[in-house]
Amino acid sequence: MIRDDIKAAQITAMKAGDKGTRQATNLILSAIKNRDIEERTRSVQMDDDAMVIEVLQKMVKQRRESIEMFEGGGRQDLVDTEKAEVAVIERFLPAQMSDAETIAAIEAIKAELGASGMKDMGRVMAELKARHATTLDMSKASSLVKAALS
Repeated sequence: MIRDDIKAAQITAMKAGDKGTRQATNLILSAIKNRDIEERTRSVQMDDDAMVIEVLQKMVKQRRESIEMFEGGGRQDLVDTEKAEVAVIERFLPAQMSDAETIAAIEAIKAELGASGMKDMGRVMAELKARHATTLDMSKASSLVKAALS
C-alpha cells in the first residue's frame, strides 16, 4: 500500500536527518488523515490506494500552482521549497501516462461511446476518469479530449 510506503519513507528520513523529506511526508500524511476523516461520512468508501493517489495528485497540483505564483512574485526561495515537496510527493505516485498513451485511451473511449462532438465531452471525461484516474493528469487530459472532439 502507498500509505505504508509513505510512512516508511518518513521513518527513513527521520533516521537519516533529511529534514525536507520528513516535512514533506508529514504534510502528505496529514492530508491523508484529513481525507480519512472526510471519507468516514460517505456511504461508499474508496479503495485506500486510489484515495491516497487522489490526495497526492491534488497536492502536486496545488504546489505547481504555487510555484507559478511564486515565480511571478520573484520568490525563488519558496519556488525551491515547493519543487522539493513536489519531488517527494511524486515518488509515491504511479507512473503517469504519456501524451501518446492518453490520446490512444481517449480515442478508444471516443469510439466505444460513439462520441462525435463537444456535447459528448462530459461523457468521455467521466469514462476516462473512471478508467485511468490514478495514472492520468486530468487537467492535461481535458485539453486533449477537447482537441479530439473538435
